[in-house]
Amino acid sequence: MNIFDTIGKPLRRFTVNSVNRQILSATIVVSLCSILVKVVAFLKESIVAWQFGASSAVDAFLIAALIPDFMMNIIASPLNAALIPTYMQVREQKGSQVSEQLLAGTLFWSLVLLGIATLLMAIAAPVYLPWMTLGFSREKLTLTFQLLYVIIPLILLSGIVVFCGAVLNAEERFTLVALSPVTAPAATIFLLLAFGQSIGVFALAIGLLVGAVLEVILLGAALHRRGISLRPRIVRFNAPLQKVAQQYPPSMMAALLMCSSGIVDQSMAAMLAPGSVAALNYASRVNSIPLVLISTGLGAAAFTYFSKMIASHDWQGVNRSLRSCLKLIFWVTVPCMLVLILGAEPIVRLLFQRGEFTAIETHLVAQILAAFALQIPFYVACILITRLLISLNLQHILMWGSAFNLLMNISLNYLFMQWFGIWGIALSTSCVYLFSFLYVLFFAHQNLKKITSAGAQ
Repeated sequence: MNIFDTIGKPLRRFTVNSVNRQILSATIVVSLCSILVKVVAFLKESIVAWQFGASSAVDAFLIAALIPDFMMNIIASPLNAALIPTYMQVREQKGSQVSEQLLAGTLFWSLVLLGIATLLMAIAAPVYLPWMTLGFSREKLTLTFQLLYVIIPLILLSGIVVFCGAVLNAEERFTLVALSPVTAPAATIFLLLAFGQSIGVFALAIGLLVGAVLEVILLGAALHRRGISLRPRIVRFNAPLQKVAQQYPPSMMAALLMCSSGIVDQSMAAMLAPGSVAALNYASRVNSIPLVLISTGLGAAAFTYFSKMIASHDWQGVNRSLRSCLKLIFWVTVPCMLVLILGAEPIVRLLFQRGEFTAIETHLVAQILAAFALQIPFYVACILITRLLISLNLQHILMWGSAFNLLMNISLNYLFMQWFGIWGIALSTSCVYLFSFLYVLFFAHQNLKKITSAGAQ
């Protein structure tokens, strides 16, 4: 039996079920679109490196850009995780008129929340920004403030983008949502080439804003063509809206705890030898390629189809698809993991070893990459099961799981750093994802078993 038969057999078994075929098709489409977006983003990074290098101006921009990105991850994304399962249930059971009222009401309160967050981040900048930039000179800090005030509307714009994208994914319109992030790097490339000499690093900030505006227009137009109104309005705080409001706090807390893990890793890496943070980041970038390409499409597709099956009470379909998807995930991701582990050194050498990046640094980054790669099957499987738990409105389970993950991450980081140095932090991350996979799998199994038993009675 050759390798194609080995991979082909589980793939053919997986696609026997129509929902599995839909999940696989959507995953492939989104992954291909993500590759295109990554290529344009890489071209943008190459132009930024060509024009600015590793300058203080780029440092200032990266710190300023952290704020809207962090706020979007802890406000906008959790809100949609709370909204979409309820939206799909209301649409299936009560019709489009009630579901559109839910969207209008949720969008209104989303804009209020995002508007308050934008205002607070702008007002409080003199408090938190100097603390984030302790090593910056006065001139560099002033530039960071200026860039932040240009970028800060991105909190509101990104929230609208995430909201529109989530609704389109729920409508099974995956392609445009996957392609739309190309607007920001494309706009930045144009501004850098056309006005880079005159406006300098501000081209990066303005490019983000222009890209977000274009993305809102594209996704808003797509929703309009689907007959879905984007007009926010105050609606009666009815049962569906209450359900979204109840699910939002645990979703936000889970997102906050998850975002904190990356900050912990970088902070603890800074306690080691000089260059440790950079080495960790280089390895993380390489490891993120298969993670992003597989999990982005899978997460969007699984969230939509699990929510759809749950809304129609197709519990057998949910169980069957979960088992089939998990089997396929391990068939696909274990070879990816082995390729990165066994080929870590030549891969790092090919990508980075030139100029100031020496063979010693290649060996160090390769060790970290091999430790990071151990997480790949468990990370992707976690994405799938997490989407199922969100579809079941069990965000509180994810909140407690994220808290345990953060505590375990800190503890294992400290322990493994003593034994293995910097690559111990990567090994800690892989162990955390193994624990996280077992945790969410246990609770998914228990809750599906409980629901199925209750439905049979």
